[in-house]
Amino acid sequence: MTAPPETSPDPRTEQMKITVSKNGPYIVTGGVPLTTEEICVDDEGYCRSWKETKTYPLRQQYALCRCGHSKNRPFCDGTHAQIRFDGTEAGDREPFLEGAEITRGPSLTLADNKHLCIHAGFCHRAAGIWNLVKFSDSAARETAIEEACDCPTGRLVVYDNATGEAIGQDLEKSIAVIEDPDDGEYGPLWVRGGIPVISADGTPYEVRQRVTLCQCGRSKNRPFCDGSHTG
Repeated sequence: MTAPPETSPDPRTEQMKITVSKNGPYIVTGGVPLTTEEICVDDEGYCRSWKETKTYPLRQQYALCRCGHSKNRPFCDGTHAQIRFDGTEAGDREPFLEGAEITRGPSLTLADNKHLCIHAGFCHRAAGIWNLVKFSDSAARETAIEEACDCPTGRLVVYDNATGEAIGQDLEKSIAVIEDPDDGEYGPLWVRGGIPVISADGTPYEVRQRVTLCQCGRSKNRPFCDGSHTG
């Protein structure tokens, strides 16, 4: 089992990156597509899928709010300076697999890094992903893969035991603003496709296929979301 793979370099996207500015916004460069997506639930109330609700015009560079007080969210409007936002970063740099608990099943292996959880809720359907990976039937396998792939933070990664490769990790580089209309939440930024996130001091964080960045300003794991927006 290896760490989730990075996407192959693409000249059209290799300049994409997100830079955390000191006590200010995220500076997004390289023409990263930006959308808004909301969580959809099924008839039993389980988080089931994502629905794109808005596509923003493509821009080569833009600034996304990090303090949670912009009147032009998801974009920055300079309010962070007025409120003297303290955006000190506290995100740890432990590699994903070093902090993950491993559950091995007959056809899938689950790596679960609980530290990354933001309580999106996709992992509980059909007895939960932790039980599903222990089953050998194809329906359980398919549902486990769906739940892992819908997890926006990348907390949950499933590996094919036959190949040792992570499943569902080849994502298009993009950013989505997460919304949960049932809870009235304006959630984090869902960064997909292995876009590098660079600290304000110039140090890159581990490149992963899925990460969620805090947009409310309250996370104790900044720049990453820790679910504080739900509290």
